[in-house]
Amino acid sequence: MTDPHPSDRERDAVPDRIPGRTPHRNAGWYRGLAGIAALLIMLLIAVTCIDVIGRYALNRPFGGAYELTQILLAALVFVALPLTSADGGHVEVDLALHLFPRPVQRLLGRLAGLISAVVLAFFGWRLVLIGLTQLDEGTRTTALALPMAPLAFVAAASCAASAVIMILRRE
Repeated sequence: MTDPHPSDRERDAVPDRIPGRTPHRNAGWYRGLAGIAALLIMLLIAVTCIDVIGRYALNRPFGGAYELTQILLAALVFVALPLTSADGGHVEVDLALHLFPRPVQRLLGRLAGLISAVVLAFFGWRLVLIGLTQLDEGTRTTALALPMAPLAFVAAASCAASAVIMILRRE
């Protein structure tokens, strides 16, 4: 007869993740990126709150709120990209995958990971070129005059990291 109340050890033995995914959530790089993503979300909330309060309570809206929100949101998407890649959280359509034997499924999964890595590496390369152009030309945002090149370099690094993750990711 099994105990209906599992012990702490048994409860801790159950992984807090979707089956088949690697236990990477305690890795330093993962926690660091997750912390940066959380900080970016908090900054987005703060900018929005300051703008709304300023606009409706004080009749003084935050002039660069729209621009800053765009930059923070872009940074958030690219910071979260390696996290999503590591979690296997990208959208996958596998309508007929179950019809193939397990070794073929694994091979197709590796092939999809390789194709994704190539595409992400290409995006990273293009973003580096865009960042270098922006750096050379001194491209800045319109309202706040923030430099655009750092965002392109963050996006490039994110794509490169995601490409590596897609190659190294296990089933």
